[in-house]
Amino acid sequence: MEVAVLGIGNVLWADEGFGVRAVEALHATYGFPETVELIDGGTQGLALGVYVESARRLLVLDAIDFGLAPGTLRVLRDAEVPSWSQAKLSAHQTGFNDLLALAALRGCAPERITVIGVQPVELNDFGGSLREPVRARIPDAVERAADELAAWGYVGRRRADGESVASLSAASIGLAVYEQGGLPQDDLSRFGDARLIVRRLAREGG
Repeated sequence: MEVAVLGIGNVLWADEGFGVRAVEALHATYGFPETVELIDGGTQGLALGVYVESARRLLVLDAIDFGLAPGTLRVLRDAEVPSWSQAKLSAHQTGFNDLLALAALRGCAPERITVIGVQPVELNDFGGSLREPVRARIPDAVERAADELAAWGYVGRRRADGESVASLSAASIGLAVYEQGGLPQDDLSRFGDARLIVRRLAREGG
């Protein structure tokens, strides 16, 4: 493919879902030529290698621990994107830099790569959603992604208000549905499945 735009992350772990939410927002805001494919990469890990190795140009959206102030947005291009190091580029178990290194070893690395990352506020929060400083950067990430694609020669068309857009992934995990359909944030267990905790306390006489 000419261009792959990957949003990666786990929407179940708070700010880990930034990349997925950002590519969803990009898809909802702009229509691009057929040579540009927008992909909800989720947590597919090594399975994403097929996109990395088949795209001439690669744009990645992700939550990345830069060690900066929470909510800071940073853009890395080409040589600025580490292809191999002991430190992971992001918080995922399979670091995306591992995929880039593998693609380089196989002689299939993209000609150009850009990573748009946000400094997360909270990652260790199962069932939580994006924190406000991170959520607030999605529009900026969308515009930066659109500008990057335009600089590569792939200009997006801003969608009309109310334009119908097919979801990149299951509608049941869309941001609005995810936040409205889950338990209130104050009711979520931060220590594990509440049902199992109650059973264990019962066995132990707690």
